[in-house]
Amino acid sequence: MRSTYWKDLEEIPYLGVLVEQIRIILSDRMGLTGTLLLLSFVLLAIFAPYIAPYDPLARHYDADGFLLRTRPPSAEHWFGTTSYGRDVLSQVIYGSRVAITVGFISSLCIVLIGTNMGLHAGYWGGWVDATLMRLTDVLYGIPFLPFAIILVTLMRPSIWTTILAIVLLLWRFSARIIRSQVLSLRERPFVKAARAAGASHWRIIYIHIAPNVLPMSFLYMAFGVAFAVLVEASLSFLGLGDPEVVSWGSILHYAFISGGMRRAWWWTLPPGIAIALFVVSCFMIGRAYEEVINPRLRAY
Repeated sequence: MRSTYWKDLEEIPYLGVLVEQIRIILSDRMGLTGTLLLLSFVLLAIFAPYIAPYDPLARHYDADGFLLRTRPPSAEHWFGTTSYGRDVLSQVIYGSRVAITVGFISSLCIVLIGTNMGLHAGYWGGWVDATLMRLTDVLYGIPFLPFAIILVTLMRPSIWTTILAIVLLLWRFSARIIRSQVLSLRERPFVKAARAAGASHWRIIYIHIAPNVLPMSFLYMAFGVAFAVLVEASLSFLGLGDPEVVSWGSILHYAFISGGMRRAWWWTLPPGIAIALFVVSCFMIGRAYEEVINPRLRAY
């Protein structure tokens, strides 16, 4: 039986839809695990300056003044050091900041653009639908990784350039799915009743139709976070990331070009595990969203 608190929140437009989804996700064991894991990365990113034992770019020396190159894990450096004498643990902790920033900003923009494109294409139909969907078709014909590499190469490498590359292409996926849902929703009785009552087109779109497609939008947002982190790590590994920040991909990049992947497992394993755990947490949350999109699964 739901508590009065949940019922009161669910009566608020949009917030009620969000609260219902959160409630379902947290009641799912896999969804709860993914949420807690993702929340741990968020807290790690927020409190990175207080948790990291050293500056991620600081070089460390022994008592004789020699640089601590590729030293294995020890009491002073739990994850060892790089060939540049930097602490791996501190770099992994600070790398969570880039992952959170790129992942959440990219996925939020993707969902906002894709959802609005799908809403208007599906609702208005005609030349609006044809124009938006032809634009989507053009974007489907552009391979993502080559496009991202060219864009980052032409512009100044930074996390914002990476975010721009992700947003420019990846809204296409959510736009098509949202459009297909809106094509069905616009013919439902509650939409026709709102239109007969004199509701404006904008009110019908954003008050009556949009809340019904939010579950699908949030599903794409969960997967978008994971994909954005993988893209950023890939570009950074290729040397196209922001040179002024430490990310999990850049850690692997420097390990690769210096030969650390072959002789310093402690340099490559932590960032690789961090990427894997982050992506898995997002997919766990996405798996829990299946119950939101398909209510019949809640009975099992």
